[in-house]
Amino acid sequence: MRIVILGSAHPLRGGGIASFNERLAYALQEQGHQVDIYSFSLQYPHVLFPGKSQYTEEPAPVGLSIFSKVNSINPFNWIKVGRELKKAEYDLLIVRYWMPFFALCLGTIQRIVHKNKKTKIVCIADNIVPHERRWGDINLTRYFLHAVDGCITMSKAVLENLKQIAPGMPARCTPHPLYDNYGEKLEKSEARTLLNLSPDEKIILFFGFIRRYKGLDLLLEAMHDPRLRDMRVRLLVVGEYYDRAAHYQAIIDKYELQSQIILQTDFVPNDKVAQYFSASDCVVLPYRSATQSGITQVAYHFSLPMIATNVGGLPEIVKDGVVGFVVEPDPRMIADALVRFYDEKREQDFVRHIEAEKRKYNWTTFVNEIFSIVNDKNSGG
Repeated sequence: MRIVILGSAHPLRGGGIASFNERLAYALQEQGHQVDIYSFSLQYPHVLFPGKSQYTEEPAPVGLSIFSKVNSINPFNWIKVGRELKKAEYDLLIVRYWMPFFALCLGTIQRIVHKNKKTKIVCIADNIVPHERRWGDINLTRYFLHAVDGCITMSKAVLENLKQIAPGMPARCTPHPLYDNYGEKLEKSEARTLLNLSPDEKIILFFGFIRRYKGLDLLLEAMHDPRLRDMRVRLLVVGEYYDRAAHYQAIIDKYELQSQIILQTDFVPNDKVAQYFSASDCVVLPYRSATQSGITQVAYHFSLPMIATNVGGLPEIVKDGVVGFVVEPDPRMIADALVRFYDEKREQDFVRHIEAEKRKYNWTTFVNEIFSIVNDKNSGG
């Protein structure tokens, strides 16, 4: 098939979304399909972008056709890109949807493409209802979904949201596949040497863009627990602030956590990700709300135990007592789980289960679900 992916890709950083789209393109090419990616020439206006830079200095992924053509705020551009994709007559357009800001742009492009009566459109929906809701979000999402033939969600929570907003939409839920494009796991001692960390310390990891819904402040408050102080547990925070840094620094200062917290708040290039996951004993996802998290799939790839909160789709992926612990989004309960993790010496037990569990999070299964949606639509299902 001739397939085009509409969504973020190099040179945009885009967090996990750009990496996901590129990895999906490789998976499709491995099955013999011809794949292009139409990415953004302008993803966010600078005034709306909370980070330091939208672009990476890393080299482009080898063997992918990426065209940076979509301007998220220019309607004339949407018409131009829509007409270009309509004329190209791809068999399948796969579009990523993660926030209503892009609904008008992507929805307009899709409407134009649909007019060629050939191209099927499948959405991969990271979110249907955004983490931080605003007035008009639901109507924008409905506009986007109007020109979609089917949806893939990666958590049951998103699937339920989709059924409420677009009850007749053909949809499937399949787990987020592994992020296996960050290199191989390193020996813990080697990774810690590279990061100038002690080989004997207890180190936990928070990884990813720092936004309120991700609950880093809850984890910082948990680090104030005297049991964690006595155990000399240190928290490695790796992620760029997309929220007010002063809020988190105030918690560190209030509880005098400076010696317990290691801050790495610059953007982390892909070739450094393995060092942080390999150096840590476990990763903590203290989210206040969630649909799914790509961080869990990075953790699975690096066989790293997880402590996650009982929100959204996280418990679907982090099996409590098997690959980690699931607790309520409360500082005391997060601290309890960390104490239990170390007191009961659960790391190796969790790692063993992760090795077995992660086999089901493969890209072939995910790609097959996309084509199942297409086949259902073609057969009238």
